[in-house]
Order: sequence, then C-alpha cells, then structure tokens
Amino acid sequence: MMMVRRGLLAWISRVVVLLVLLCCAISVLYMLACTPKGDEEQLALPRANSPTGKEGYQAVLQEWEEQHRNYVSSLKRQIAQLKEELQERSEQLRNGQYQASDAAGLGLDRSPPEKTQADLLAFLHSQVDKAEVHAGVKLATEYAAVPFDSFTLQKVYQLETGLTRHPEEKPVRKDKRDELVEAIESALETLNSPAENSPNHRPYTASDFIEGIYRTERDKGTLYELTFKGDHKHEFKRLVLFRPFGPIMKVKNEKLNMANTLINVIVPLAKRVDKFRQFMQNFREMCIEQDGRVHLTVVYFGKEEINEVKGILENTSKAANFRNFTFIQLNGEFSRGKGLDVGARFWKGSNILLFFCDVDIYFTSEFLNTCRLNTQPGKKVFYPVLFSQYNPGIIYGHHDAVPPLEQQLVIKKETGFWRDFGFGMTCQYRSDFINIGGFDLDIKGWGGEDVHLYRKYLHSNLIVVRTPVRGLFHLWHEKRCVDELTPEQYKMCMQSKAMNEASHGQLGMLVFRHEIEAHLRKQKQKTSSKKT
Repeated sequence: MMMVRRGLLAWISRVVVLLVLLCCAISVLYMLACTPKGDEEQLALPRANSPTGKEGYQAVLQEWEEQHRNYVSSLKRQIAQLKEELQERSEQLRNGQYQASDAAGLGLDRSPPEKTQADLLAFLHSQVDKAEVHAGVKLATEYAAVPFDSFTLQKVYQLETGLTRHPEEKPVRKDKRDELVEAIESALETLNSPAENSPNHRPYTASDFIEGIYRTERDKGTLYELTFKGDHKHEFKRLVLFRPFGPIMKVKNEKLNMANTLINVIVPLAKRVDKFRQFMQNFREMCIEQDGRVHLTVVYFGKEEINEVKGILENTSKAANFRNFTFIQLNGEFSRGKGLDVGARFWKGSNILLFFCDVDIYFTSEFLNTCRLNTQPGKKVFYPVLFSQYNPGIIYGHHDAVPPLEQQLVIKKETGFWRDFGFGMTCQYRSDFINIGGFDLDIKGWGGEDVHLYRKYLHSNLIVVRTPVRGLFHLWHEKRCVDELTPEQYKMCMQSKAMNEASHGQLGMLVFRHEIEAHLRKQKQKTSSKKT
C-alpha cells in the first residue's frame, strides 16, 4: 500500500512539471507573435520584393555614410582643440622655465641649438667667475672658508676624517677615485696637445704629476690645481681646472719658474735651546743642503740663553757655509705676534715670500715648493694644515721604545691628526702682510694672533688656500698653560693640550687601564687553573 502511494505521488509531480513547462512555452510564443515591429527595424530591413526595397537600402547606406562623416568631422575638431590646448600648455611651461632660468641667472632663450649650446657654455663660464678661482671672496668668519684637500697619485690627504676615515688614505669610493683620475688625465691631455707643445717636446705622463689640491663649492663646482714637473730644475707646470657640475673645463695653463723665489723663514723664540738645536738640524738638511733658496730670521726675546742660541746659529753657518740669516734680539716678554711682525718688517730687500714658523715644526724641502706654488703677491696666501704628532711616549707604549724622529713622522690615525684649528704656520708675501696691517700687537703670550691675521685675509679679496700638506709636522712637546694667560687664551691652550696627547682609542686605553689590567689578571688566573 505504501509503495503504491509513493508511485502515485511521483507520477503526479511529473505531470505538474510538464504542465508548467507547457504553459511557459505557450506564453513565449504568444509574446513573440503579438509584439509589433519597431520603426528602425522596418526601415533597416525592407523586403527585397517590395517596390521600395532597392531605394530603401540606398537611403540607409547614405544615412550611415553621413553619420560616419559627421563622426570623423567631430573627431577632427576635438583633435584640433587638443592640439591648441597642448601648444598653449607647452608655451606656458616654457615661459615658466625661462622665468625660472632668468631668476637663476641662466638667461636661456628659445633659440636654435647652436645658440642654446653657446648660452650653456656661457653659463658654465659664469659658474667659474662666481667661484673663488680668479679672486678671493669676503667671508664673515674663519669657519666660512672652504678648505682644499690635497692628493698625489696614490693618496688623498683630507681634513674631514671623523672617526672612521683616515687623514691619509687611498680614495676608496669609486666616484672620488674616478674624479681625481679624470682631472689628472684631462690635465695631461691639455699638456700634450699640439697647441701647448712643439712636435719634438717629450710627452707628459702621470709620473710627472707631483701633487694637486681640490675643493668643492657646493653651489658652483669643484676647483682643481694640479702641479707637474717642468722641463728644467725648479720649473713646474700648473693647470687650474674647474668642474662646474658638468664637463671639466680648463681655466689656466701656467708655466711657473721658482728658481729665484726666496723664502724668509721667520722664527720667534724665547729660551727652548734644545728645541732650537733640533730645528736647526732639520733646517740645515732641508733648507741649506736640499733647497738652497731660503733666508732665516730668528727673533729672540730676552737675554737668557741667548748665547747658546747664537752659538747654534754660528756653528751651522760655519759647517754649512750659510750666511743668509738674521738674528734680532728684543726685550720684554715673549709675544709670538710681535716677533713675527718685527721679523717680517725688518727685511729691506725686494718683496719676499714669508714663512711664519715655530721652533717645534718639522718640514721637508717639498713643502717649501708647496709654499711657493700656493702663494702669489696681491692675489693668494697659503694657510697649510699641518699634521700634529701625538705624544710618542703614549703611541709607542714606553719612552725606551720610541724610534728616531724621521721614523715617527708617519701620517696615520694612530700617530697624529690634522691640526685644522691652528692658523700659525702660513706662507704669504711681505707686501700682502704689510698691506693687510700685520699682526695685532696688543695680543700677548700664546694664541690668538694667528686667528686674527687669518680673519683679516678672509675679509679681503685675496684667495686663501687652506689645505692639509704631507710635508709639515708639529712635533709633540709638553704644553704648559700658565696662569698669566687670559681666560680665552687659557681655554685655547687647554684644548690644544688635550688634542695633543693621543687618539680617542689610546686615551680610552689610558682611562680604562685599571679595568683592562683586572681583565688580564682574571684571564691569567683562568689559564693557570686549567693547567692545574
């Protein structure tokens, strides 16, 4: 009975589904049959056997063609409008660029390519004129001066070392290395060009390069001054190049003859006989035996130990057959500025190159040529940054282990530092020193007079060449800051004393030596316990 009911229900459900589908089909057919044709369909599909069929097709085709023409015309009008707007926008943009260029001093205009290139070249030359190449620029303080870095074929001598870089190092960064190589190659190309040399002249090579200095004025470009060996003794070739943030440009190609350029080394002194004896040993070797174009002026304060100093001078004079020296004795307390000022004004000959020096300075004969090459009367003064030696007793661990002086003069982070806060050692012509007003003679004792003179040059139109040099050293000596100094002088003296002793790492080893010794004892005890 249950099976019959289930079969009946299944049959009834199938019949209902079929009836529903049948009703849907009838409804669709009815809708298709009764729906009227639209106007467009009647126009687009005329019957071929009707009297108007052929004309109807032609009318439709003409209508489509007219619509197409109208569409094309509309597109052309839109394209023309877009072109006009684009041209207008481009004109506005170009005018904006010209206004910005005029404001920046470029003065570019809408001209042919040849005119544009000429204007670009004129702009690059204007960058040279704006930079401190041909004349000095007045500066507000000593910190505004842009120092030079110096370099040879192998090394770069730089001021900005921080705690990770070295005062003397090979240029590690590729861009810096490529920059200096390009400058040297550009200089050699100029030196070897037919316009500069006769056909039989020997070609210049990289081995003729002696040294160069360079500095970057960030809003103008990089200035290079490269020195090469000349054709004869005491002759040099110097090329001045400038990279105005673009192609490198030749500014100058000079032939410099330094054979007759005499240097007057002026040394103020009071007592310090041992230091003066050491200084004269260096002076005899570098100035008398190697260079031979130097005059020495010693300005001595007081009478104590004066005979010993005179004796050292006379012995050097006899041994080296040297007569080009002047000894001036002054009364009163020591004043470095007064001593240098008196020594400079005492010279009665023609305009001479002055080198203001201290008794604790060591210099090479190469430095004397660097002094000559970086000064020019009425135009340029030289303020080298010397390398200051740390306390050898700290560097080498014990006084008995200190090597001879010549072996100590190594430019490394562990042995010393660039004394970029000192302005005492300087080369300048006597005429420039007199015209600038000399030293401030009201300053007594140690410090201050050199900065005052340096600032006067910065405020003038002379070019101040400031660069580290590899042949000028400040020898370490114990510094005493006496109570007679003014508070400002005493502060400067103490800062110099602190900088003079050792590097950060070496001073750290001294500060933490007790902890280090305690650690070493513990390590020694551990090793002993393991053995037992």
